[in-house]
Amino acid sequence: MKWTSRIGLWRSWVMYYAKPFNRSKLKKFYSQFLRKGDLAFDIGAHLGNRSQAWIDLGVTVIGVEPQPVCIEYLKKRFIGVPGFNLLPVAMGASETEIEFKISSLHPTISTARGEDWQNGINKYSTIKAQWEENIIVKQYTLDWLISRYGIPGFCKIDTEGFEWEVIQGLHQPLPQLSIEFLAFDKERTIWCIERLMAIGEYQLNFSFGESQEWYWLEWQRPEKVIDFIREDRYPKIFGDLYFKLN
Repeated sequence: MKWTSRIGLWRSWVMYYAKPFNRSKLKKFYSQFLRKGDLAFDIGAHLGNRSQAWIDLGVTVIGVEPQPVCIEYLKKRFIGVPGFNLLPVAMGASETEIEFKISSLHPTISTARGEDWQNGINKYSTIKAQWEENIIVKQYTLDWLISRYGIPGFCKIDTEGFEWEVIQGLHQPLPQLSIEFLAFDKERTIWCIERLMAIGEYQLNFSFGESQEWYWLEWQRPEKVIDFIREDRYPKIFGDLYFKLN
């Protein structure tokens, strides 16, 4: 492993595993969605901090991650751990092969998106990243994943700007799911909402940053959330948008 990848891996580990009580906080938050014996999809598993919390809850996890440095870490972390299954692939709109861009110093933002998304990230960040390596990875769809493992009780989609493509590979409602939200990419978030509403009737809520706290006390209608996004009223530039079926 090259030195930049080692530094990038360390940065990610500090971000997701070095926070005091973060594991218990994640476990408490996701216990709203998952119970022992459930199935969950971790699309964009990265270093598996969500997967770990779900396993703590007794959930069977399918972790999907295309990035080699993260795949290596996940294999070591979860070796012999029952309930965790790793798929070293990407998710998208079709079954094919795609180009995946690696930022070795900042693996949290390695992506299948192009320069528009990369420029957006650098504009909103104090650290200017580079994507210095391109690899070819296999891509499958959520429909394919469901056909192989079944419908999950919860699905997390955190694919660094590629959420819209992942949603296009889904043609049946999931009971509960989340997608990553980035303020500069808000139109794509709206596309995701409209796409999911064409599949099922959902209520929505935000958890901004890595807070694992709800923005609204009550779940909201999609129309209100779309207006909220268009009016730029969010308190932070990133977070997760959650969906649950009515």
